[in-house]
Amino acid sequence: MLAAERAGLRVLGLDPGSRITGFGLIEWRDGQWRHLAHGCIAVPGGEDLAVRVRRIFEQLTELIARHEPAEVAVERVFVNRNVDSALKLGQARGAALCAVPHGVTVFEYAPRAIKLALVGSGAAEKRQVAHMVRALLSLEERLAADAADALAVALCHAHSRPMARLAAAHGAASNGSGTT
Repeated sequence: MLAAERAGLRVLGLDPGSRITGFGLIEWRDGQWRHLAHGCIAVPGGEDLAVRVRRIFEQLTELIARHEPAEVAVERVFVNRNVDSALKLGQARGAALCAVPHGVTVFEYAPRAIKLALVGSGAAEKRQVAHMVRALLSLEERLAADAADALAVALCHAHSRPMARLAAAHGAASNGSGTT
């Protein structure tokens, strides 16, 4: 990790959902990733989707302003057979992404990649992921599933950062582009 990033680098992990959006905030301190905050933004299912999406946007905007993360990691949309659910999830994810201010970089991770990074298996169960989140962040409390998933996204990103930086530096050196 670069010297400028050693202290205070904050990563916000998001697990968007149309009814519950999980969030988890971690920070690099004293040579390790530490837990700062986690929780869920729950919006009533009986409300119109547009109202729920607006609430997700507003609450995440407030959360981001309060904690000022340097980077945001988001779980990619998983599309199963229910197209209607996938569309609603996509709208919630869009609201979450719109809440991220200009200048804050967003990274995306597939659910299997997150599980693989934390548990060592892309087919890991949610309880295994939650257990690893608690172990890696030294948390004793039981975590809500969506908050655990969001912290898992943040940790996946945290563990992927050094490799991504190396790949970007190698790509820039080999192809001559200065973009990362």
